[in-house]
Amino acid sequence: MTLESPSAFSNQDILNTLIIGAGPAGYTAAIYLARYGRNPLLVTGMQPGGQLTLTTEVENFPGFAEPIQGPWLMDQCRDQAMACGAKIEYDTINAVDFGVRPFQCIGDARTYYAHSIIISTGAATKWLDLDSETFYRGHGVSSCATCDGRFFKDKDVAIVGGGNTAAEEAIFLSQHAKTVTLIHRRDALRADKVLQQRLFDIPKVRLLWNHKVVRVLGTTQEHNPALPGKVTGIVVENTLSQEQTSLPMDGLFVAIGHSPNTDIFKQALPTDSDGYLLSTPGSSATSIPGVFVAGDVQDHVYRQAVTAAGQGCMAAMDAERFLQIQPQHHTQDMVQ
Repeated sequence: MTLESPSAFSNQDILNTLIIGAGPAGYTAAIYLARYGRNPLLVTGMQPGGQLTLTTEVENFPGFAEPIQGPWLMDQCRDQAMACGAKIEYDTINAVDFGVRPFQCIGDARTYYAHSIIISTGAATKWLDLDSETFYRGHGVSSCATCDGRFFKDKDVAIVGGGNTAAEEAIFLSQHAKTVTLIHRRDALRADKVLQQRLFDIPKVRLLWNHKVVRVLGTTQEHNPALPGKVTGIVVENTLSQEQTSLPMDGLFVAIGHSPNTDIFKQALPTDSDGYLLSTPGSSATSIPGVFVAGDVQDHVYRQAVTAAGQGCMAAMDAERFLQIQPQHHTQDMVQ
């Protein structure tokens, strides 16, 4: 992939703002910038809608008294952005150059040029890489206790992990579930000692040391056996003896971490030790003027749809302020 010289294109091809990533953060940024009259273009990436497209029911997004489907919510966000005037391009950005003005981003289909950029590529859950886990994902297998814990009230659930996230989510699940079994492949947690003590003090939490999950058990739908029904149990393996045991469970939560989708930006922007993009405190601005970040790509603390949407709003407002102080330019959309 070769980045082009600025002289190779006309000013009419330059976007005011290119938004990279189509989750709650990206769509919200598109809505705001479209309402500002900035004609933003959003490039969806390989997973339009982000992690919410893997969530069957969303109960904690404001404005809906009844649980809603994650993919439906993202479709609504997309349609609202388009209704406001944003353009959507189903493409994937593979390389960026933030060292030139306008900024250049190369996608599978074309090269994009923009005066400002909003990065909202999100983060990917680290899964166990089991076929059965994938099959029951969204049907009893989850990566977000905060999102889905209430659906397991008075149920038996298991959670996999050993760090702060696993401990925090196990504590949260104990407020809803009948029992919580925390499964860790070693004999000690990595979580902070304070969290560990809180966890150990909860009677309904059981620790299963030196084990790993090797299979998820469940039913299929009666009318179509190719579709998942619900989780009924898990098979765990002792990491020392390799002995396998079946445990009845109503749900499995995976809390072994997230990977921010930042590979193409690591040479252009600073990240923390876990690969999350860094921004100025209280702002969405990065170290490069005109480049902004929003959502899970820079947030490893909250990781909620509503906080991502709020950060998308922040990024749009920051981008608008940035554009206001730039030399006047007549920008048109690249997508007609």
